[in-house]
Amino acid sequence: MIHRGVIIVRVLAGALFGLLALNATVSAQTKDTVVAALAAEPTSLDPTKMVGGVDQYYIGQMYEQLVRFDPDLKMVNWLAESWSIEGTPDKPIIDVHLRKGVKFHNGDPLTSADFEFSYERLRDPKISRYSYTQANIEKFEIIDDHHFKLHFKAPDGNYIPNALQLWAIPKKYFEKVGEEGFAKAPVGTGPWKFVSRSIKEDLKLEAFDDYWNKDARPKIKNLVLKIIPEDLTRVAAFKSGAVDWIDTVPLSAVEEFKKMPGVTTLSTVANNNLYIEMTADKPDSPFSKLKVRQAVAHAVDVDAIIKNVLFGQGQRYVEVGKGETGYDPDLKPYAYDLKQAKQLLAEAGYPNGFETPCYNLITPREPNVKEMGEAVFAYLSTIGIRCKVQGLEYLAWVNLGRRDHGPPEMDGLAPWMWGHGLPGDPAEPWAGMLHSYVPGKGFGIYSHSNDPKADAMIEELKNTMNPEKRAELIKQIARYKHENVLGGVTTYRPIVTFAWRDGIVFRAWPWPGQWRAFQEISFKK
Repeated sequence: MIHRGVIIVRVLAGALFGLLALNATVSAQTKDTVVAALAAEPTSLDPTKMVGGVDQYYIGQMYEQLVRFDPDLKMVNWLAESWSIEGTPDKPIIDVHLRKGVKFHNGDPLTSADFEFSYERLRDPKISRYSYTQANIEKFEIIDDHHFKLHFKAPDGNYIPNALQLWAIPKKYFEKVGEEGFAKAPVGTGPWKFVSRSIKEDLKLEAFDDYWNKDARPKIKNLVLKIIPEDLTRVAAFKSGAVDWIDTVPLSAVEEFKKMPGVTTLSTVANNNLYIEMTADKPDSPFSKLKVRQAVAHAVDVDAIIKNVLFGQGQRYVEVGKGETGYDPDLKPYAYDLKQAKQLLAEAGYPNGFETPCYNLITPREPNVKEMGEAVFAYLSTIGIRCKVQGLEYLAWVNLGRRDHGPPEMDGLAPWMWGHGLPGDPAEPWAGMLHSYVPGKGFGIYSHSNDPKADAMIEELKNTMNPEKRAELIKQIARYKHENVLGGVTTYRPIVTFAWRDGIVFRAWPWPGQWRAFQEISFKK
């Protein structure tokens, strides 16, 4: 039997070997510019074509929504001056009054027609991966330039916790330049406006002088977001003075950065929830058997991975994270128990284990995510689950798991993630990764489970808008999900660390952008 420490050491040794090259091409900052180094690159700068959380790091600088969460994790009105829920319990209406005086970067005023245009694009599955978020809306009614109503054909309890979904997109500008022109020169209402983009290199932004929010806005002129995925290169760029701010400080260097003179750091829980996904919905898959899924849950020492691979920078969670809607402190993780895991495999008909495809994300979507996946596979090998490992870049990894994307389709096991947001609500993620797949309805778009009882509970949750009832139903689903190991084995929420020079004042906003929003940044006087 391989000792857990040996597993971790082997994983770390292999992971660190590839981080030794330094890139000396990073540009130096100027006195009116902040240069930030980010580990991951966006797939799109169009909110409608957003693929996942990484895109929000960049989209969130330029575009805005009706509401957002502030640095204290409180939902605040944003482009919506006010909103309310009207109508009937069966057919609710969200009544929205927009702020007056908000402008797009090209000078056009923000109106209800822009949000109608955004809604029409977002609901189109040929354009949007998130068309399902608008599925319960039957009518977008414009009252006047600053007042509109969303008429629902059925209650949608997921709509409000996810920031009322819609992004402000300039209708007139988009129709003038077309989709290709918009992709090359995007325009939003956010605090930063687009200057230029070099793929795999950087995104250059300029502060928007006519930005509507006079209290929460950047007080520097230029922002350059450098793409530096290699950990040591990113650190070297910061230490050399080539960049002023970095995200995803390598976990092994967090303590060093916290002690570094002239540097400020922020460590916080990311709004991402990681889990180990398995193809439980295919009858010929070993993972369709409950005891095999339970064996996986007992075989992986998540606490040891957090301690050794993540250097303690992870928060263990069981189905629902601490502080999220429906959090249940009495729900405990499966104990690390190799003997029980092997016994469960034998009882399931696999006394000698089995071979399976295992897919690993190699893009640094979260710190040490590649190494974490390697550790999971190593643990599974100790009970006889032999992984045929395939490493995938971010977009290929997303497309593999997405059920409505077409072949290839995930056919084994993969460490996966779906953020519950901040402060956190699991309803939309569960609709996508726990409910069985229903083509064209949004349910199960990343799911490899097929359980009628879970489906019914998820559908009930989607139709529940009362906060107290939602929290109780989430607890019930969490317990059923956990007992049956559906929607994967929950593992941890990353703790991410950001660092910047003391000459900079930076206030982190959680959403959109997952604490990477440069909403408020300035130089110390």
